[in-house]
Amino acid sequence: MSQPTDLSQVPDTELLRLDRQICFSLHAASRAFGGVYRTLLKDLGLTYPQYLVMLVLWEHGELPVKQIGAHLRLDSGTLSPLLKRLEAAGYVHRARSTEDERSVTIRLTEAGTALREQAGCVPRRIVEASGLSLAEATALQALLHKVTGSLDLAAED
Repeated sequence: MSQPTDLSQVPDTELLRLDRQICFSLHAASRAFGGVYRTLLKDLGLTYPQYLVMLVLWEHGELPVKQIGAHLRLDSGTLSPLLKRLEAAGYVHRARSTEDERSVTIRLTEAGTALREQAGCVPRRIVEASGLSLAEATALQALLHKVTGSLDLAAED
């Protein structure tokens, strides 16, 4: 049976099915990814949100909390406890900015920098676990960037 190409041709009752919700498909995939990440990151002693912070720092180096939050789409209230735990683990150092006392800058420690090498296998293992080829994973990521940009614009209205 072919799918209608015009959304107006689909009955509302059909659109209200859980399995037709794009957001739910993304939610379910995100939870499934979370399970795999939990397993892979356990040996590194990181949670998935902490791993994301480390990715930003490995890529960009020392950054203010506000910029880390912008990269990850997280507010400082969510980031602060993560950063405190990363500091307690010895992976980052937090310091107040000398120019602006309200700003806290985060930098990697030697241990945090060294952890990058141990984490190097994680992205490859995630793609393998997804069952996607590298080309499919890249295409999916591009499509998700497009969706995110469109939704950001729609949310501004």
